[in-house]
Amino acid sequence: MNDPFLTPMPAVVESYVSESPSIFTLKLRLTNAADRAAYQFMPGQFNMLYMFGVGEVPISIVSDPDDPTLIEHTIRIVGRVTQAMAKLKEGDQVGLRGPFGRGWPMALGREKDLLIITGGLGCAPVVAAINYALQRREHYGKVSIVQGVKHSDDLIWEEQYKEWQQLHNVEVNLAADESGPAWPFHQGRITELLDKVSVDIANSVALICGPEGMMDAAARRLLSLGMPGYSIYVSLERNMQCAVGHCGHCQMGADFICKDGPVFVYPDVADRLMLEGV
Repeated sequence: MNDPFLTPMPAVVESYVSESPSIFTLKLRLTNAADRAAYQFMPGQFNMLYMFGVGEVPISIVSDPDDPTLIEHTIRIVGRVTQAMAKLKEGDQVGLRGPFGRGWPMALGREKDLLIITGGLGCAPVVAAINYALQRREHYGKVSIVQGVKHSDDLIWEEQYKEWQQLHNVEVNLAADESGPAWPFHQGRITELLDKVSVDIANSVALICGPEGMMDAAARRLLSLGMPGYSIYVSLERNMQCAVGHCGHCQMGADFICKDGPVFVYPDVADRLMLEGV
């Protein structure tokens, strides 16, 4: 990792894709050859993206770590920095610090089934893990993807889910709390789908991302189905501003989400989920 206290590395926008009215994907290329050679990351880590003259925000990396030439981020418009980034065009420049944090336990999941659960619009942190496993198929068992949204109109990447569903030993289950008349998938809570997945619960690793209430409910359901707690991992979000544990904005008890997470084994944080001021 580059020194996090240095000026952000310059990166150029190679591609801008609008995923929905409030979500877009940027593919970035570090402009300095030495930066490109030194840059390495793992699924679940994040970068701090800097918009010159506006500020910086933490964004999950969704590209494959073995192809770091283009560093891909899917971004939801939620504040002034991401609003400014939504106006970027190919050829524009941003700053990048990172990667930061602790990623998904992909080594722990080798030779096991993977159960990937994501809710709401927070699916970006697990996309890298899905692609990582599917591109290294010989090292993983069945991959079961469970995605839930509040309303069927919120679903992005529907075509990607369809492509994954067609792959060998891959299962995709989608759910919406509310749905339109053309919604062909499950209507109801995401936890209702966990009884339907066909992975080996006792020999699986679960990667969960989304609203904390959903993650907690899903983890508890998996525990009741017989999955060991140490096999359940969650990715948390807090107000990360420095990415190195100095500013304290993302502190949660004894942990700093930016450097001790964002991925945690569920039992270590179960008593702190959905609590403010911890």
